[in-house]
Amino acid sequence: MGSSTHSEPTDLPTPPPTSPKVVVGYDLPTWRKYLILFVISWLTLVVTFSSTSMLIATPEIASDLSTTPEILDVTNAGVLVAMGLSSLIWSPLSDLFGRRKIYDVAIFFMFVPSIGAAVAPNLAAFTAMRLVGGLTGTYFMVAGQTVITDIFEPLYRGQATGFFMVGSVAGPALGPCIGGVIVTFSHWRDIYWLQAAMSGFGLVLSIIVIPSIKREVEVVHVAGAQKLSLYKTLQKFNPLGVFRQLLSPNILLADVTCGCLAVTQYGILTSVRHVINPRFNLTTPLISGIFYIAPGAGFFVGSIVGGRLSDRTVRRYIAKRNGIRLPGDRLNSGLIGLFVILPISLLLLGWGLQEGIGGLALPIVAAFWAGVGLMGTFNALNTYTAEVNPAKKAEVICTKYIVQYLFGAGSSAAIVPLIDAIGVGWSFTFLVALDFIGGGMVLLITRVWTKVPNE
Repeated sequence: MGSSTHSEPTDLPTPPPTSPKVVVGYDLPTWRKYLILFVISWLTLVVTFSSTSMLIATPEIASDLSTTPEILDVTNAGVLVAMGLSSLIWSPLSDLFGRRKIYDVAIFFMFVPSIGAAVAPNLAAFTAMRLVGGLTGTYFMVAGQTVITDIFEPLYRGQATGFFMVGSVAGPALGPCIGGVIVTFSHWRDIYWLQAAMSGFGLVLSIIVIPSIKREVEVVHVAGAQKLSLYKTLQKFNPLGVFRQLLSPNILLADVTCGCLAVTQYGILTSVRHVINPRFNLTTPLISGIFYIAPGAGFFVGSIVGGRLSDRTVRRYIAKRNGIRLPGDRLNSGLIGLFVILPISLLLLGWGLQEGIGGLALPIVAAFWAGVGLMGTFNALNTYTAEVNPAKKAEVICTKYIVQYLFGAGSSAAIVPLIDAIGVGWSFTFLVALDFIGGGMVLLITRVWTKVPNE
């Protein structure tokens, strides 16, 4: 098979007898595909849980570590930056040594810092452990999406991506909710012991369930056949190969749209305790933590419904084009979220809180629908970035998460000062404006860069 692409095919090494069994992803039985899907989704849950579980416990952690909640918000933004950049480390390693092996190593590097954060004696040690753990973050999203494209056929990827996103969207909601329970009845350090247990469980599942899949194994064998020099090995860590994908306008626009959505997501999650508690006289982390169930339920519903709607939209356009499928078609399924669901829910949430309208019921309902709009839109964009350039799918997905988490980090650090300066109503109106900009960029992709060749 590889003789046509190498000048000296006879020099290619054959895999040693001890190599792991290689499987063709599409040929896996359905039950095995969904078991793999559960594992990769679980690990994204662990990652996102770790990035938000401390939000509800910020005052308690700040008091224990002799710092301020504002400083902890900045360190949490630093963790999000580390998460965004993590794929620049782990993706090249997976090319060199194999996705399955590096995936398990990355889980281990998430497991150990969780223990370190649990026993950290001061702010410096606590921050260092969280940053090291964050440096594994988005690799699980990138690797997970490449696994999905390797084992699920195109017409089923939207639904599979929806189930995969359940983990990444459940974490931001469950983290503060469970964190509130722990802080109320125990100690904030137990949050990180729980994260360690979750990571350890994920490592065991990964070792048992996830096989070596043919496409990624071939990449590693080719790399081994080339007998890379030290220079060429180091070149794999050159981020220009990733950032070069942003020269494609459609990829850049999709990534920036994801960034705008991340600003909204972390704007909602980071501001909850700061905004909700004083307006409704909530005095314990447990009660305010329960509020996170509303956007979390919306995240869950939006992921599942968005995935089905994404696949249905693709089928409709295939029929319309007499069998031709284009990656950008599925982006049309997210337009209702960007132009209708998100603006209405965010305006009701922000101005309802500022003007004291609707009691506690209005922000709960509005936060739920904001979650639906966010994840319904995210689903189409996530699947699009995995499909738009199959030869460079890992690099394209990597750019998405870099942009997304950099925007999320900025939101996490800035949303509370912004609310203090201009009020929650105008702050959430600003989020609506960003989402309208994202909607305009998605329209550009679907109208300009989604055409049949030679049309």
